[in-house]
Amino acid sequence: MAAPARGSEERSTAGQDNEYLQYSVVLEHLIGSKRQIKELNPSVMGGLPSPQKTEEQKLIERGMESCAFKAALACIGGFVLGGAFGVFTAGIDTNVGFDPKDPLKTPTAREVLRDMGQRGMSYAKNFAIVGAMFSCTECIIESHRGKSDWKNAVYSGCITGGAIGFRAGLKAGILGCGGFAAFSAAIEYYLR
Repeated sequence: MAAPARGSEERSTAGQDNEYLQYSVVLEHLIGSKRQIKELNPSVMGGLPSPQKTEEQKLIERGMESCAFKAALACIGGFVLGGAFGVFTAGIDTNVGFDPKDPLKTPTAREVLRDMGQRGMSYAKNFAIVGAMFSCTECIIESHRGKSDWKNAVYSGCITGGAIGFRAGLKAGILGCGGFAAFSAAIEYYLR
């Protein structure tokens, strides 16, 4: 075998230097100071494009996700639903408007409507209180745990049911805790 010529050896080292030079230029372009930071938003990553949120939209979103707003919304919704439920049950009840002292007297429309309104208001207050308690405790538990899962509703149900039942004693508080937690677990299982 003949030894390679000196000129071809110089060309091969010059070619290797050129390859190293090209590699370092590419490396400097990709990693070095010339690299541009790209924003990762869904439109760049292949998702649906969405406009950036303004500061007002972010403020409203933070407000609507706050525990106070959720509790107020549950309170208002519970009041409306409880009022409707109270008026409905009063309409079905055959004893609405009757005076226990004089059972033979036929009640007037005004007396029936007054009793229906009183029952509707009583139900509305109770539903509003329960809704606000449950929603507020669930939001606080979710914020504390840092997770949004079915356990938050069960814990909140236990706290709410226990607090409501505890007014009648320890045994009622324990039963209220267990019952409300079981009901919350069943609802969460059905909804999720």
